[in-house]
Amino acid sequence: MPATDEDGEVDLGVSLDVVATIVDLANAVQSPEEGSMGDGDEDEERDDEEEDADLVEEDATLDMLTDFIDELNEDQQAALIALAWIGRGDYEAEGWDEALKLAYERNVKGTAAEYLVDMQGLGDLLSEGVAAFGLSVEDVER
Repeated sequence: MPATDEDGEVDLGVSLDVVATIVDLANAVQSPEEGSMGDGDEDEERDDEEEDADLVEEDATLDMLTDFIDELNEDQQAALIALAWIGRGDYEAEGWDEALKLAYERNVKGTAAEYLVDMQGLGDLLSEGVAAFGLSVEDVER
């Protein structure tokens, strides 16, 4: 289990604010809003333009997400990987120390952003990982 601070709060090695930001960015990238389907050439042309704009926005958000993760320190990156693994069910909260140790080893090449962004449902995994410790990213003011 992770350490607790003086107030008895769980110290995951990364703040809930950081996790919430990554959850929001990951959700924006991995679950874009679907456009409406049109019935005519004009609608199809407009839908294509809207789809192109959505792809550009999605790429920009993906860049923001990877840049944000890349800017975190090694401890924070390892904590995110461990949280995602716990959220995915690879480890239980009680196995935090082992998950964190393996996350450090996994991130020895410094590719946390690439690894995490490739995880399907990253936002949900991180939310579930945090929830395993009785915390919630929903409690973070945005």
